[in-house]
Amino acid sequence: MRIPIVSLCALFLVFYVSISTGQDFDFFYFVQQWPGSYCDTKQSCCYPTTGKPEADFSIHGLWPNYNDGSYPSNCDPDSPFDSSKISNLIPKMQSDWPTLACPSGDGLKFWKHEWEKHGTCSESELDHHAYFETALKLKDQLNLLQVLKSSGIEPDGGFYSLKSIKAAIKEGTGYTPGIECNVDESRNSQLYQIYMCVDSSGTSLINCPLFPRNRCSSQIEFPSF
Repeated sequence: MRIPIVSLCALFLVFYVSISTGQDFDFFYFVQQWPGSYCDTKQSCCYPTTGKPEADFSIHGLWPNYNDGSYPSNCDPDSPFDSSKISNLIPKMQSDWPTLACPSGDGLKFWKHEWEKHGTCSESELDHHAYFETALKLKDQLNLLQVLKSSGIEPDGGFYSLKSIKAAIKEGTGYTPGIECNVDESRNSQLYQIYMCVDSSGTSLINCPLFPRNRCSSQIEFPSF
C-alpha cells in the first residue's frame, strides 16, 4: 500500500515537533546553590541590585532531564520569557532566586535564561507561571540550610565530610542528594550546589535516577556568606 505524500509529511511534522519541543522528559533536577561558595572563587560575584541576599541556599534552576543523563534544552523559541506573566512572583523570586552574576542585575536576565533553556522544555507539564511557582514551592519545602544545621553542619568556614552532608540531607528530606563542589582561591573544595530529584509533574521528590558528576573532595568547606 502506498502512503500519500501528504500523510508522510504530517507524520514527519508530528515527529519533528515531539523531538524539538523536548517534552518527553523523565524527571527534574531541582538545584539550589550556596551563595557563599558562588562568591568565594577567583571570579567572585556581584550582589543583585536589590542588595545582598540572605545567607541561605538559593534556587539555581528546575531542569528537565532524561534517565540516561541527557537533557532537552531551548525547546520552544516561540515561548520567550515574559516577566509580566510572573509579576506576582517577582518579590519572592528576588529573595529566593537572586542573581549573583556580574555586573549587578535585577534577576530578569537570569530568569530569562532559565525559562528559555529549561522551562520551555517542561511546557507539557508546567506553563510559564507554573514553572517558576513550582520552583519557589520546592524551595519552601526543602529548607536545606536548616536540615544541615540540625545535623551540626554550619556555614562557618569549617570542613565537613561529603558523606556526612549527604547523610544529613537524606535524613532531613528522605532522599539522597547530588552534591556539586567548586573551589576557592586556595583550591579548597567547597559545598556549591545541591541537586534533588523531582517527578515530571514538579510536585514530589523522587530517588534520583542518576547523579551529576561528583567533583568533590572527601572533606569539603562550607563557607560563610
